Amino acid sequence: MTKELYELKQAEERLILVGVEQEGGRSAMEMEACLDELEELVKTAGGTAVGRMIQRRERVHPGHYLGKGKLEELKVMLAAFDATGIVCDDELSPAQLKNMEQALETKVMDRTIVILDIFAARALSGEGKIQVELAQLKYRLSRLTGLGTSLSRLGGGIGTRGPGEKKLETDRRHIKERIAELNREAGEIRTHRELLRAQRKKKGTPVISLVGYTNAGKSTLINTLTDAGVLAENKLFATLDTTTRQVKLPNGSEILLTDTVGFIQKLPHHLVQAFRATLEEMKYADILLHVVDASNPEREEQMRVVYQTLKELGCEDTPVITVYNKMDLQPELPLPQDGQARDMVRISAARGEGLDGLLESVEQLLQSFRKTMRALVPYTEGALIGWLHGRCEILQEEHTVDGVRLEAAVDEEAANRLERYRIE
Repeated sequence: MTKELYELKQAEERLILVGVEQEGGRSAMEMEACLDELEELVKTAGGTAVGRMIQRRERVHPGHYLGKGKLEELKVMLAAFDATGIVCDDELSPAQLKNMEQALETKVMDRTIVILDIFAARALSGEGKIQVELAQLKYRLSRLTGLGTSLSRLGGGIGTRGPGEKKLETDRRHIKERIAELNREAGEIRTHRELLRAQRKKKGTPVISLVGYTNAGKSTLINTLTDAGVLAENKLFATLDTTTRQVKLPNGSEILLTDTVGFIQKLPHHLVQAFRATLEEMKYADILLHVVDASNPEREEQMRVVYQTLKELGCEDTPVITVYNKMDLQPELPLPQDGQARDMVRISAARGEGLDGLLESVEQLLQSFRKTMRALVPYTEGALIGWLHGRCEILQEEHTVDGVRLEAAVDEEAANRLERYRIE
């Protein structure tokens, strides 16, 4: 007797995208661009966008997001497209979510749920999983009103995956206990990162952080420069976990290059809070490399979103080099002028073009932070001489009868240690 094997496939999520064009807000063209990005998010999460609807209103309906007439029209669309749910471009309040589900009798999601769902699927490290689950639980805790003790209605986004997408069947107290536990673990992560930063500062190795809109090419850039092996795909949020690698500059000195999660419009507040320990790496960086997808028609808006997010993280004073990537795709010229950047360079990370110029720009900016100092260090201070070679850029060196006469580009700590041997 033979047994037949059946392949069980997950049911395809067929979704309609919904947005509200408010008076004095985004234009019709900008709204279409927002829904294009939402469609990419849905695709990344494993769903398929089968239709879209935009309503022009003075403001979003406080109870139903859309007006009553549009809700009826949307109900007809759901049947016509055989859709399994809708995704709204804005974050919905608990009342809007509940009212829309009752009126449409279908699954209702918002942009935040989809982004959290993607993060749940992409988090690979223990640290990433903790941060994602924390964000998901905080989001759902704020939407428990009127749901009793069951969270089964909130049992999933697209594909219902990830630690926070479980059928918790629990109450507010249990969720708060889990959040408290995750907060303790996140605190340990923060402490660990602070220790790593202290060690890096002690060694004096400059830290350069890659920042940018999601899918701008940051992972491809760090892979090309360092053979880091970071996952690089033409998808939103291909990588979440922080990667740090050493890179040698043209003058022989070394830097630490750090890649982290990309930004996006309306990045969920809970997600920013949960990933704060990771994102704070940017705050302590010496330079930020702002990677821009030069081929994207929305590149200027994406640059604005990145700078706004950096401001929220307290990184607005960190020096920036703007890196226009994907120049091999022949983007529309001229490129946007970035008044906030110290320098602008053009590269193709995928082809390895323009990377020498990028590293030279980093080198020159780092040198501008340092001052030149001349000193005569006696031979008895061999440990100090060795330390200077590992810490500073030695511009000139001469061995004399009295000791080593050198000229070096020094930071504050090196200047303090050399002060007693300083010569004019």
